[in-house]
Amino acid sequence: MNDRRVVVTGTGTVNPMGNTVQETWQTLMRGRSVIRLITRFDASQLNTRIAGEVDGFDYRQIFPASMLNDAKRMDAFCHYAVAAAREAARQSGLEDIASRERIGVALGSGIGGLNLQHRNSVALAERGPRRVSPFYVPMSIGNMAAGIISMRYGIGGPNLSLQTACASANHAIAMAQLIIRDGMADVMIAGGSEGTINELAIAGFGNMHALSTRNEEPERASRPFDRDRDGFVLSEGAAVLVLEEYGHARARGATVLCEVVACGMSGDGYGFVAPDPEGHGAYRSMRMALEQAGMNPGDIDYINAHGTATPAGDIAELRGVHALFGSGATEVCVGSTKSYHGHLLGATAGVEAILCIETLQHGIIPANINLDTPDPELPPVWLPREIVERPVRAVMSNSFGFGGHNSSLLLKAAD
Repeated sequence: MNDRRVVVTGTGTVNPMGNTVQETWQTLMRGRSVIRLITRFDASQLNTRIAGEVDGFDYRQIFPASMLNDAKRMDAFCHYAVAAAREAARQSGLEDIASRERIGVALGSGIGGLNLQHRNSVALAERGPRRVSPFYVPMSIGNMAAGIISMRYGIGGPNLSLQTACASANHAIAMAQLIIRDGMADVMIAGGSEGTINELAIAGFGNMHALSTRNEEPERASRPFDRDRDGFVLSEGAAVLVLEEYGHARARGATVLCEVVACGMSGDGYGFVAPDPEGHGAYRSMRMALEQAGMNPGDIDYINAHGTATPAGDIAELRGVHALFGSGATEVCVGSTKSYHGHLLGATAGVEAILCIETLQHGIIPANINLDTPDPELPPVWLPREIVERPVRAVMSNSFGFGGHNSSLLLKAAD
């Protein structure tokens, strides 16, 4: 087996809980949801009028002057990606690495530039084809965030983008790990980005009855595993990790935050949006992660579940957890931080990976908020409703996407 170990040396994020990792963790520790009524546009005609919006963000503050003219033409998912990458790069000391040919990018997005797509579609319908922007295509395609990060830092290594719906960021991190282990790069910027809070997205997800309509109680709307859950809450943002070969990181004196040991992957082979009701795909994904890492279920201290608060999805995932962990499912902490920040689609796995890294470092497992009455149909699994403080050595973070794309990222505390 390849002995090139892969570690994380930097993290960065922009999301509804905060515009830095520190702000995000502090908000999480306050134990309250950040879901609010939509302010980005008039949502009064929609069934769902709540979302997790990024607040206090100005893209002009995160781009160098030489890129500002291009930046104003970019979609929000690109702005968020660059902001998250900048924070992660600064923490890791990436900007001090002279040679950029051994640095790469793997960044996922579930939908990409939906804001630009929506605006240009409206312009075409209302004012004709001459009003469609010539920048519409290059600035809205899902791989452009990865491309812009490479331009921002002059990166010449592998550059790719993955689109596996809500599993995108986990798959990007997995691909980055494999690229480093295979010797194609020494450092990879990996994660996901999404900026989809607009009328089209809310109407589309809403009309398929995927979104919560608890508009009168926004902070209580995202309620994974609760008996009265009624769908997920759409959010936006980005999260980026700097992955690095362990020897390379150590040689340059970088701080190691954790080790990326494996990422299990599977397909449901079941339905467009409905998960396998017995959680077989989730089970196979988690089992693969453990097998790749040479670990047992009892080695895991915390599972950050996909847990979107959809009626079918939550039960299917926990059935998979119970099938794999058996009686140990009542000993490992299981939770979904989407009860705080909502669902960032292709960026969610990146945000949750960062929260898992913070959990490893602080020994604090977040509580499941808005879990007033656990669904009686759930299998016996430990869903703590208060913060749990305990040594945390290994965590698993699940993210599953429409189309049956499953991913289970496994992280270990730094030695």
